[in-house]
Amino acid sequence: MRNPDFDVDAFLAQPLTARVATNGPTVRPTWYLWEEEAFWILTGPWARLLDRVRADPVLALTVDLCDPRTGLVRQVIARGRAEVLPFDVERGRRKLGRYLGPDEANWDDRFRRYLHDDPAERGTVWLCLRPSRLTATDLSYQV
Repeated sequence: MRNPDFDVDAFLAQPLTARVATNGPTVRPTWYLWEEEAFWILTGPWARLLDRVRADPVLALTVDLCDPRTGLVRQVIARGRAEVLPFDVERGRRKLGRYLGPDEANWDDRFRRYLHDDPAERGTVWLCLRPSRLTATDLSYQV
């Protein structure tokens, strides 16, 4: 990655939505955690994404922001092969907490279950995308 005009780690630390593209092609929105220079996506047998990645692990992912009121336009595009890894609760807590807030008592039950059910029984896993290519572009303009 060339030197972007903005702090990529700080940008990806925001609770933004990523769009993940798989072979097919299909594109779906997803929450993610940017950690250890990788995108971590919670999934399982309830979602087609897991089967698609098992069939072909090559992914493209984009996280972008466009605010016409301020002229802020930034994008990060990642490409690479995803790896299916066992679910760990602490990473799950960090990921869900950034979108839902730190107090689990305020979370919808379906999100709390990811942290308290048996991941092996439920089939919860991580898709880990360590980008082989990552580009970050600031397309912001003056308003």
